[in-house]
Amino acid sequence: MSNPTPSSVLIQAARLFDGSNGATQPDQAVWVTDGRITAVGPAAALRQQAPPDIAVIDLGDACLAPGLIDSHTHLSLAGDGRPYAAMVSESDELMALIGAMNLRKHLAAGITTIREHGARNKVGFVLKEGVQRGYIPGPRMQVSGRPITCTGGHFHFCNEVADGEAEIRKAVRRLVHEGADYIKIMASGGGTAGTIPGRASYSVAELHAAVHEAHHFHRLTAAHCRAKESMVRAVEAGIDLMEHAEFLDPDDQLRFDPKLAEMMAESGIWISPTLQAWTNYPRLVELRTQRDAGHLSAQGEQTLHALEARAETRLVVMRQMLEYDLRHRIVPGSDSGVGSLAFGHLDYDLQLLVQVGFTPAEALLSATRISAEAMDLADEIGTIQPGKVADLVAFAGDPTRDIGAVSQVVAVFQ
Repeated sequence: MSNPTPSSVLIQAARLFDGSNGATQPDQAVWVTDGRITAVGPAAALRQQAPPDIAVIDLGDACLAPGLIDSHTHLSLAGDGRPYAAMVSESDELMALIGAMNLRKHLAAGITTIREHGARNKVGFVLKEGVQRGYIPGPRMQVSGRPITCTGGHFHFCNEVADGEAEIRKAVRRLVHEGADYIKIMASGGGTAGTIPGRASYSVAELHAAVHEAHHFHRLTAAHCRAKESMVRAVEAGIDLMEHAEFLDPDDQLRFDPKLAEMMAESGIWISPTLQAWTNYPRLVELRTQRDAGHLSAQGEQTLHALEARAETRLVVMRQMLEYDLRHRIVPGSDSGVGSLAFGHLDYDLQLLVQVGFTPAEALLSATRISAEAMDLADEIGTIQPGKVADLVAFAGDPTRDIGAVSQVVAVFQ
């Protein structure tokens, strides 16, 4: 649950993962004053330094860590398995209610910061305002507003269609003036009917127009890039964060390209692979749970094998990408809201990062310090250090040894 924190409180736990490196420290405490971290250190020493009447929260055998950061969400979508066409038939008002529900789910799972990667009209802005005013509980939000897309392009129903450099520049200006924290652009097709995921949607010049205009307003950029062609163009245009990075060809097949991986490494681009989206990981978890309990039917067994084969195709590409010194540029993003990707499960992405070769500690770093760096928020969040915002989560067990501990949230402080 999310705990309202007194103005001054000492939070202690058996283990502390501060996010500065992959290690945990025993018997630590965090002194919080007015929502910011005053001091961090051995619990016994901090108890002596703190006022004698300070409130103390003892989390026992838990591991205290920085709040998790999800770099890719769609708050206005329910993640209940319906196709886009059904979800976007909802009114903006109902989408806002869906968003409020999703914010609660993510916060309860220890996710204290999110990037909202595209909602229709002004729904994303309204949700952020609601959280800031305290009307609804939820993670702190960076909001892109409406994603910029071409005519008939992916997420065109969000209503920020722009073709050509001039229209794209106007779209960026419009979004910035409405309150966008960063700019999202659809560089390839996606799951929206009629689009082609394996084809680029914009030229290098068009993408560069978005980057140039966004950077003029001190905004970062993120590009939806499923197509290999769009990945190349995003790197050449100077996009800050690449979403999905599937190396997808026009025939809908994933084919890793070493030269492209070299380009990505040399450019310093951040990458959010959204692994649970391609692998349909929630369904895999469901079927594996049934199998382990002895309740999986023969048809279910066939479905499981097919899903595992598809998932492995994506994971192989990810493993190949990691051979190009990109590990420290990877940030997890759940893509929650789309399809059957329900909110509250960034833990699935961390499990998949471990499956492709991350250590549990590296996966946890990617969801804390590294994600904060990618969002240009490292001065405020991502590590447990004096002066930073006291966004904290406590897990049962030690998530640096067993990533499964991330699924066992004991407490959340924001």
